[in-house]
Parts: sequence; structure tokens; C-alpha cells
Amino acid sequence: MNSLYNFAVGPLAWAAFIILAVTAVWRLWSMYVLATQKDASSIAYMNWRFSLRSIFNWLIPYKSLGWKTNPILTAVTFVFHVSFVVLVIFVTPHQILLENTFGITYPTLSPQSAEVLTLIVIACCCYFAYRRLTNVTVRYVTRSNDWISLGLVAAPFITALLGSWGLGGEIMPVLHVLTALALIVAIPFTRLSHILFALFTRAYIGSEFGGVRHCKDW
Repeated sequence: MNSLYNFAVGPLAWAAFIILAVTAVWRLWSMYVLATQKDASSIAYMNWRFSLRSIFNWLIPYKSLGWKTNPILTAVTFVFHVSFVVLVIFVTPHQILLENTFGITYPTLSPQSAEVLTLIVIACCCYFAYRRLTNVTVRYVTRSNDWISLGLVAAPFITALLGSWGLGGEIMPVLHVLTALALIVAIPFTRLSHILFALFTRAYIGSEFGGVRHCKDW
């Protein structure tokens, strides 16, 4: 089992990140080429000032009208993303991997804090699933790809939590790494691609509203 784990955090992890890097560049370049072909004017009025202004205002909870429309979803969304990022960077096993690979060291979360944040992320995923089942509008546009994406996001946190509780034996850390790598590889090919496109989409909208319509987009 140790050899499988070492393979997963070694060559398999490098392969996953290489696939992510290559496909992410390809997706971004493809979207840029498509934009120049289908809507070249949109490229012309892209503006740093209006782009950054839009991104900044939409990063503030309840700042925009869109965030105010559904306050519960807004709260869950922000809590989910902040907890997700903090866990990815600041849990001790991840820092150890970075230290062993790149020599990077920094303070990490206590096991208790990491467990609480993991439970929060899983609870947020449950809320997203509940919303897809109960909200008529969201349910109508939900496809199998959406459920796969949600499952891929939740799986690494569920396996991490079960592993921290000592459930599943030696297989659970391996499953945690494998599900995390599956999530990484899936980013450019699923709804998770918003990780790549979100800032550019917001920049595009902000530039149009600020530079063309001369109004705010929040």
C-alpha cells in the first residue's frame, strides 16, 4: 500500500498537474481564438480598470445585487471557497509534500481546525446538492456533468475526514490522493472550469458595462 501511495503522490501527481496545465492553456487559448472570431469587438474594449473594478466588487460578499438576491447561497458559496482554499494550502500533509518536493515551509492548521473546515466543506457540498434537487430552476438546468463535478469536489474531503478518523485503514489515504488527482484532471473538462474562466468572464462583463454601457455591473 505504501508503494501505491508513493506512486500516487509522486509520478501520478506530476502527471495530473501536467495534464491540468496543458489542457488549461489549451482551453483558455481556444476561448480567446473563439472570441476573436465570433466577437472581436469584445477584445477591443477589454479594460484593466473596469475589469479589476468588477472583480473587486464581486469578491465582496453582498456587495453586488446578484449576491443580495440569494443571501443563503451567497454565504455558503463564500464559506465553501474560502474553506476549500485554506484546506488545500494549509493542512499539514500538503505542506509536508511541498516541503519534500520544493523545500517550502510555512505554518499549518491544527488537526482540529482542519477537521472543522473539512466538515464545513462537506456540509456546503450537501447544500449545493440539496439546492439542485429542490430548486426548480436549478434542477431544470442540472445535468449529469453537474453531479459528477460535485462528487469530485466532495470526494477528497470525505476521504480525508474518514482517514483522519482512522476509518478504512491504509486504503483511505490512497483514495484521498486519487480522488484529489481526479478532481485536478477534471477541472478543464467539467463545470469546474469556472476556476479557469471566472476572472476572465468577470473582466469581460466589467469592461462591457464600464466601457460601453457606462454603468456598474454589481
